[in-house]
Amino acid sequence: QVQLVESGGGLVQAGASLRLSCAASGRTFSIVGMGWFRQAPGKEQEFVATIRWDGGFTYYADSVKGRFTISRESAQNTVYLQMNTLKPEDTAIYYCAARDSNIWSPRIAGTPSTYRYWGQGTQVTVSS
Repeated sequence: QVQLVESGGGLVQAGASLRLSCAASGRTFSIVGMGWFRQAPGKEQEFVATIRWDGGFTYYADSVKGRFTISRESAQNTVYLQMNTLKPEDTAIYYCAARDSNIWSPRIAGTPSTYRYWGQGTQVTVSS
């Protein structure tokens, strides 16, 4: 099993920045990549960003491209999501997820069901 713990959420004003972290523990050798998803109240879960563990593949949702950056610290089994120029519509619970399937394409990497492990989520609230 793999355990994921997110941190870094909070309440900020529009235009501000936040950095989310997600630390993996347990059978981390099985992880080939990690990603972030989010869910706003009353809305479906939405893909945000993903990164392959070797750093050779990253993919972003159009809604965050140019504002968010995903990165990883492989030695510490940690993935980060740097969020800049935050907007009220970025308000959501952000979930970290890990994949053990080494098949990568934008469609596959953006599909929640291809992620085996999930964190509990961290709240991000952006006020206008």
